Amino acid sequence: MNVPGLRSPHEKVGGIFYFPRMLDKIRLHAAGKLPADFQKNLGIGFDGRIVNFLWVEYPAVVARVKQGGSDEEILEWCFQHGRKPSDEEIEIWNEFMRKRGWNDEATEILQRRLREGGFENRTDVQTIFDYIDLDEGRDPRDRK
Repeated sequence: MNVPGLRSPHEKVGGIFYFPRMLDKIRLHAAGKLPADFQKNLGIGFDGRIVNFLWVEYPAVVARVKQGGSDEEILEWCFQHGRKPSDEEIEIWNEFMRKRGWNDEATEILQRRLREGGFENRTDVQTIFDYIDLDEGRDPRDRK
């Protein structure tokens, strides 16, 4: 489902995948523009993973986003109130997230979502990030 204003999970802020997408979801939800299908996973799933990675609480991030500011300012706030990962930790995070669904315990979920979405023939979609892009109208082949 294409949601205007919702970035790809491949987008980065401060070199970190997924963070801008989480901020978009928070902003869209606050504005009443986030579809119900997306609301059930607010603060859990990949949102939960990124806040755990940064050692911050999701409700605190929501409150900070509602105060306004750029993505970079909010990330800096997370670093100050949680932790600032090293470049190596960010690299490991990015590679883990980018490959989620490819030969791991999330592969079954990815395959189910592909079937449910009518995308069983899209063998180029091998990760959850790629599926999200496909489902939202972005062609994962454009990234390669």
